[in-house]
Amino acid sequence: MARKRTVLPPLDVPDPEVVADRVARLQSPDPVAGVPGPGRWLVVDYQPTALFSLKVSLATSSVGKTLVVPTPYSIKMAFVDAAFRAGLSNGHCAHLLTSLIHVDVRVAPSRRTVVTHTFVKVRQEPHGGSRPDLPYIANIAYREVAYCHGLWRWAFDLACGDEVLAQRIVVLAPHISYVGKRGSFVQFTGVRRFSTLDLGFTQPTDKDWQLPPRHHVVPLDDFGPEASLDVLSSYSQKRASRDRHRRFVHTVVPAGVTNTGPGFSEYSAE
Repeated sequence: MARKRTVLPPLDVPDPEVVADRVARLQSPDPVAGVPGPGRWLVVDYQPTALFSLKVSLATSSVGKTLVVPTPYSIKMAFVDAAFRAGLSNGHCAHLLTSLIHVDVRVAPSRRTVVTHTFVKVRQEPHGGSRPDLPYIANIAYREVAYCHGLWRWAFDLACGDEVLAQRIVVLAPHISYVGKRGSFVQFTGVRRFSTLDLGFTQPTDKDWQLPPRHHVVPLDDFGPEASLDVLSSYSQKRASRDRHRRFVHTVVPAGVTNTGPGFSEYSAE
């Protein structure tokens, strides 16, 4: 049976005065969505339980370095996916996606991450088109996977959302089992609130930022101002446009290379 579509009003860009008032109210110790304060940042902790892989979206299908943290885009889409699996209607899932557009998401990487650099054998369609007698040919592809030692912390800025969004984040967080490529499993461990974030979290370079002792800069994708479920759904025939539905932000990731060898690189956040 098809789900009944619930149409909810679109969300506008947060008014600066409304955001400032909400920041002031979030400094109260009163709980938000059951999480005691104070603090504008809702931080969800996850333990990676499998090898992680997520390439920069600008990379090709055959070659591309994996990131050591999930992107804001992948995190937000993980919550939308969790909303569907939790039984929310199509309309409420679409509304959740649009409500996350203006929410700043920061990520604290694991204490140590080891990335393997490997070439693997693959089967793929020939560039000139497949034939009935030869649908696939043998080839090699470059693949990277990351072993993450330590928790990930995902921080959501509640100043650009409302109580409904905060409640949904708290309720849906335990439903998330993977992020990035399917099979990059994570386990929910808890949720907290903080007034400020330290240098252990990612920082977009289009805002005020400081360099941590160890770091690297990489473009991470996020929702664009016109992001919608109709466009971003994997089952949609519509094409997402850069800067409209999906945008890339150069981001300082607080983890730097501390060791390299034949076939691996080690990143440390310490």
